Amino acid sequence: MSFDIRSIKLGKDVTAEDIAEDLEFLDDWEERYRYIIDLGKQLPGLPDELKTEDRFVRGCQSQVWLETDFDSDANTLYLAVDSDALIVKGLAAIVLSALNQHSPQAVHDYDMEGFFDRIDLLSHLSPTRGNGLRAMVAKIKHQAEQLAA
Repeated sequence: MSFDIRSIKLGKDVTAEDIAEDLEFLDDWEERYRYIIDLGKQLPGLPDELKTEDRFVRGCQSQVWLETDFDSDANTLYLAVDSDALIVKGLAAIVLSALNQHSPQAVHDYDMEGFFDRIDLLSHLSPTRGNGLRAMVAKIKHQAEQLAA
């Protein structure tokens, strides 16, 4: 089985708005954590050969790898994230719902902190988990900036 980064539908078929609405519907954070973990279970794992040092996201509490692909004809950035922790894969799925399958400029311009505030996410994560989430977003935005230049 080969890995197809462009088959990940988060960001296109499942958007940040969809996830925000789903989270608002859930009554408490225990239910929201379960939902986030379920999102992570939907992400395909990266093959071992893609879990390299250059794809490793520094600053995360867990092991996290980011794979990107860019279609210059369509001006579209494709993202895949894998982690050894289910909750982190779920957090990655939230990030992908906002940033995957968009132009590098749109990725650069997206207010991820504002989205995290809207869904009240960071106040329900440990400081180290929150810092790791920000590190993941920063790496994605850095790669988008390089492509947009």
